[in-house]
Amino acid sequence: MKKTAIYASFAAALLFTACNSNSTETATAAATETVVAAEAAPASGEVEAYNVVAEKSEVSWHGKKVTGEHFGNIALQNGELDVVGGQLAGGTLVIDMHSLTNSDLTSAEDNGKLVGHLKSDDFFGVEKYPTATFEITSVTPIDGAAAGQPNYTVEGDLTIKDKTNPVTFPATINVAEDVVTAQADVVVDRAKYDIRYGSNSFFDNLGDKAIDDEFTVSFDVTAQK
Repeated sequence: MKKTAIYASFAAALLFTACNSNSTETATAAATETVVAAEAAPASGEVEAYNVVAEKSEVSWHGKKVTGEHFGNIALQNGELDVVGGQLAGGTLVIDMHSLTNSDLTSAEDNGKLVGHLKSDDFFGVEKYPTATFEITSVTPIDGAAAGQPNYTVEGDLTIKDKTNPVTFPATINVAEDVVTAQADVVVDRAKYDIRYGSNSFFDNLGDKAIDDEFTVSFDVTAQK
């Protein structure tokens, strides 16, 4: 009787050990599968970087003065737009200030004089400050935005001549699988960047020689993965 009881206890112990071993192996396998799946699936807050395509993007400028106005273009040097969860969340644009051109003056001499003056230390001092940058700090959806109209409010830091100031503006942004497009008109107050020439903020009695402190930079940006 005692031997039978001993055998029964031994068999039960073996069975328990086997079951416990199988359970451990199953749990280990399940845990491994979970880790692998987690590594394979993108996190909900993962940043996807889209590189700006300079040749498919355009930046233009428009400035006014008492006696008229001027406009032209500037090229993007490079940039990146960051997408999180299918929405634009951040990014940086680098503008090549050497590329500044004028579009309204047809006389080559007058055009050259204006562009040269804008590139000089009176304005943007491009030899010392060859680039300007815009860094996006927040992007907020505009509730009820109509199709084709600005659908986000963008905030960011604009740096010109090594001086940085915050700017806020509405933008039309579209995020697709492989492409992000963004269009916006940004009003810039040059007085905040110590661009003094012809500014009523720094000089009195300029009369018809005054140039508006505010000018508009329009962005039409395309970025791809």
